[in-house]
Amino acid sequence: MSAPVRARISGPWLALLAGPLSFGIAGPSLILPEAAAALGTGIGAVTWIVTAFGWGIAVGTPLLAGLQSHRGVRTAVLACAALVLAGAVAVTTVPWLPVLIAGSALQGLGTAGFTTMAMTLAGSARAMGLVTSSLAVVGSASPLIGDLVGDALGWRLALALPALSLLAVPAALRSAPGTPVVPSRFDAVGALLLTTLVTALVFVPHHPLPAGIAVVVIAVLLARHLRSRPAGFVPAALLRTPVFLIAAGLAFVLAVVNFGLMYALPPRLTGESGWTSGEVGFAILWPLLFGGLVSYVVIAVTAKTPFRAVTVLFPVLAALGLTLAGVGVSPATLLIAQALASLAAASGQGVYAVRAGDAAGSHRTAGMGLFSLTYLLGAAFGPAIAALL
Repeated sequence: MSAPVRARISGPWLALLAGPLSFGIAGPSLILPEAAAALGTGIGAVTWIVTAFGWGIAVGTPLLAGLQSHRGVRTAVLACAALVLAGAVAVTTVPWLPVLIAGSALQGLGTAGFTTMAMTLAGSARAMGLVTSSLAVVGSASPLIGDLVGDALGWRLALALPALSLLAVPAALRSAPGTPVVPSRFDAVGALLLTTLVTALVFVPHHPLPAGIAVVVIAVLLARHLRSRPAGFVPAALLRTPVFLIAAGLAFVLAVVNFGLMYALPPRLTGESGWTSGEVGFAILWPLLFGGLVSYVVIAVTAKTPFRAVTVLFPVLAALGLTLAGVGVSPATLLIAQALASLAAASGQGVYAVRAGDAAGSHRTAGMGLFSLTYLLGAAFGPAIAALL
């Protein structure tokens, strides 16, 4: 099996390719009431727009990584661009909820592929830091930006903000090699099983019993398939690589803590301070920005730090943030808790992605897809766990 081919694309373009994904996760949060009023439906119905985007990024992450592995970066870039463009056209031109949901899912699929490509093509810790910090910084500012765009241009255009990633497509096409990096037969059964497993996992927080049963059954079927196709869509070698598994697992935990606090702390801040929702949103923007911006420096500084050290450093930061959130009562303490969790998650995502990619070796593209998937699942589980608690 040939080694992955790296494209010569600069870090800022990689950041632009990846960062707009975060607009689809948090960007609609403040415009959903306006969308519900315009569509004549309730908030619960329009939240499916965000759920569809989450499903798209969860499913699209491994699927588009597989496309990149078997058809090359250029083909994957064009496929992702087509998905994002189709989704953006749908959400901006057809004010009908089923079309908005489908368009959001298409944007999720495409931007997930862009993000995985950016992480795969990052040739240094500094470039990886730009990619992951862009996700964190855009995520922290996206509710405010989405609200401003909605006020100025309309809520439907705010839903199309993930399409800003298309601005990086020409640079990616100029730099990306067109040859496949894994010239082997596509494992359709493995792709179908993993897609079904991811879909079931996405629904676990909402329907624990049936989705949990489905996860167990599908996982057993996937494990049996891996024995007969160890070099298929999910390379069995990755699941036997301790560094990869530890890095992905820790990224999942850090995402759960960070995104859980993002949803749990605003109501507490309102109760403790008496601030309005707008004031709370503005206040919590700063710790999130702190985590995203400082993470770039942390990722670069810890590039050569022993793996054992970074496996302790970021979980300790997250645990400290979680502890402060549990015992703190003042707004300042709660905001510091969020800053620590944000720093741990944004830095950990970048640092662990570098180590996971190096450990994956010739399976780097598939490895980055699976690593990104675990982090995104943590982002989905965190708010659900916070709601249960």
